[in-house]
Amino acid sequence: MAVRAVRGAVQLERDDARHMDEQVGALLTEVLARNGLTQDDLISVWFTATPDLHSDFPAAAARNLGITDVPLICAQELDIAGAMPRVVRLLAHIESDRPRSEVAHVYLGAAAALRKDIAQ
Repeated sequence: MAVRAVRGAVQLERDDARHMDEQVGALLTEVLARNGLTQDDLISVWFTATPDLHSDFPAAAARNLGITDVPLICAQELDIAGAMPRVVRLLAHIESDRPRSEVAHVYLGAAAALRKDIAQ
């Protein structure tokens, strides 16, 4: 079993805790589904949020999905002029037999424009 990294992002419509929970939960659920993973395959997940998001910690969405025994951390993205607003990104470290080239990175909605080269 190899350790792999999976990227993902979603742009929120507004800075609201319930909306963040729904959207980040959907992102994490989609990362698991597209890669044929279960929660047991997660090693750790790093979440970042743009500086305009203040309503909640993105990792709270993972906890609300029942992911309670996986190390999670949140950080703030750099405040770069012209960057896409209201974006939550994730970097999940996983155990998987998939080759690196077959790992499905997930960019939902408008966030797909962030990484057209790897968004699937």
